[in-house]
Amino acid sequence: MNKILDTFRNAWATPELRKRIIFTGAIFLFFRLFAHIPVPGTDLVALKQLFSSNQFLGLLDIFSGGTLANFSIMALGLNPYINATIILQLLQMVFPKLEELAKEGESGRTKINQYARMITVPLAAAQALGTYALLKNQNIIVNLDPLTLAGLILTLTAGTLLLMWLGELITEYGIGNGISMLIFGGIVGQFPVLIGQTISVVTQDQIVNIVVFGAIAMAVVAGIVLVNEATRQIPIVYARRVRGNKMYGGQSTFLPLRVNQAGVIPIIFAVSLVLIPSLLGQYLSQIPSPAVAGAAQTLSRWFQPSSIIYNVVYFVLVIGFTYFYTAIVFNPVKISEEIQKYGGFIPGIRPGTPTASYLNYILTRITLAGAVFLGIVAVLPSLVQGVSNVATLTIGGTGVLIVVSVVLETARQFETMIVTRSYEKYY
Repeated sequence: MNKILDTFRNAWATPELRKRIIFTGAIFLFFRLFAHIPVPGTDLVALKQLFSSNQFLGLLDIFSGGTLANFSIMALGLNPYINATIILQLLQMVFPKLEELAKEGESGRTKINQYARMITVPLAAAQALGTYALLKNQNIIVNLDPLTLAGLILTLTAGTLLLMWLGELITEYGIGNGISMLIFGGIVGQFPVLIGQTISVVTQDQIVNIVVFGAIAMAVVAGIVLVNEATRQIPIVYARRVRGNKMYGGQSTFLPLRVNQAGVIPIIFAVSLVLIPSLLGQYLSQIPSPAVAGAAQTLSRWFQPSSIIYNVVYFVLVIGFTYFYTAIVFNPVKISEEIQKYGGFIPGIRPGTPTASYLNYILTRITLAGAVFLGIVAVLPSLVQGVSNVATLTIGGTGVLIVVSVVLETARQFETMIVTRSYEKYY
């Protein structure tokens, strides 16, 4: 923690980095201002009650930075853009041309980002229409005529595109990845509200529970830092090669395999699936048939966030999606081909297929530790609520994971920029 604070302190002392920090703070202020401009004709009290009773909507509200619960002009947040990015990552496994484009460096990534922006527009429009239908069924928003509905969809879609633009401005002129920083800002912006709600309802008997909650929160943050930074170092040796009068290679290095290769993506995928039975049960419970309504109520009861079945299924899904997404972002066969291409090898392992098999063997086992940790973080809110009995300040595992990951990544970027500018003094 002291190292991170020292890094930020040194960054503030550097004039160029200080300008970037101030610019990022100005974008955050602009973002939070628009997050409190609601769409007309919405019952905000009923809307907040709906989001407080539905964990899936609460997760979406986290990624929108609280704009969805306020139903502001940025209510959709960055969810459509995140979905478009995930879709393109999955399509790279299906279409070789997309995969080749991703390997072309900065120009290829620029084209893929452009495709993501294009996909975001129809996804945002569809999500805006779905959000309107949901709120209309809950009597939170009035029935709109076609022209007004089209204006609502255009407004929400434009809000998402504006957020995308703000994120790109942060990436280019500010600090860190713009999209991650906006999600980070939205989550951190909700902390004072949660703390205020807890202080207003806490009693003297719950002081011990608050202390227990704080201890668990500190342990979670320490665990996230440990797992995010943990790597398995695979030694790589490059053979000596003579070209003309010069000798190349003969060096040794390490291939770092991260314990948590997938990040927070498995939790997002898993929570989207595990909450489908509950939402389906709520929808089917309105059918007049007694048999269907009874089965729907049973299904909803089984998959309540506090139930054992819900948490077990959630935990298993997180582990499964962790392996799935790790297989997408890390291909042992291609890594082994790259190592062999430049004359490298792992000591004691033959190049080619044996190297790929060895990397897959190591990756499968260290991913298990990362998958189990993500599963624990995912079900932690229910566990903490049962231990501390503090419902208003339940740890959001996904939110804490995002916040800590963004802070670590931003600190690394600060360190890189500081070192780069220190070298520039000698030129």
